[in-house]
Amino acid sequence: MNTPVADPPPTNTFRELLDSDGVREVCQLRGRLGFMAYHGGALEVLTDVVAERAAERSECSYYGVLQPAHLNWHVPSHLVAPAQSDVLAGFLEHVDVVITVHGYGRHGYWTTLLLGGKNRELADHVASHLGQHLPDYRIETNVEAMPLELRGLHPDNPVNLPREQGVQIELPPRVRGAGSMWKGWSGDGLVPHSNSLIEALATAATGWAKAPDG
Repeated sequence: MNTPVADPPPTNTFRELLDSDGVREVCQLRGRLGFMAYHGGALEVLTDVVAERAAERSECSYYGVLQPAHLNWHVPSHLVAPAQSDVLAGFLEHVDVVITVHGYGRHGYWTTLLLGGKNRELADHVASHLGQHLPDYRIETNVEAMPLELRGLHPDNPVNLPREQGVQIELPPRVRGAGSMWKGWSGDGLVPHSNSLIEALATAATGWAKAPDG
């Protein structure tokens, strides 16, 4: 009888990423709603900026991992484990619910924001604000219509670990100020769409926090 062979231990762990040169782990504890952007910095560009500014404006908590320009290391969300980071563990213990900000790019989805994660009531709430502030974008809340790997439903995904779980937002390049639409942009700071996005998220977070059941 053959003895089963155990799977090899995972490599390229979240802990290894955090220990890499130039990687910064940022945590700001404020309200019980938190924003996360652990694929930030040079990896999924401007996701950390969007999450942090929305958190500041709404007095919410924030957790981010920022990679330097020389690094392009994607640790899958279900491997971003609080057991490998006391900072992340503390953040998830502090908050009740989260909005996680990611970036993606896919043909046919250049103007579509995907709202996954297991807290579908919060997803609908955030979607209503995004729709008001970003009328030129499609705000998708039907998880069945999203690519499987972008739905944010894995039980080990940090978006689903807080007490009330959360919403995973996937942002296409255009709303983050990347892509051909913004070539030659000469304005100061973020592009208008990014500013509208941040305002929508901050307003949504504030409204949720003040709701009787929020």
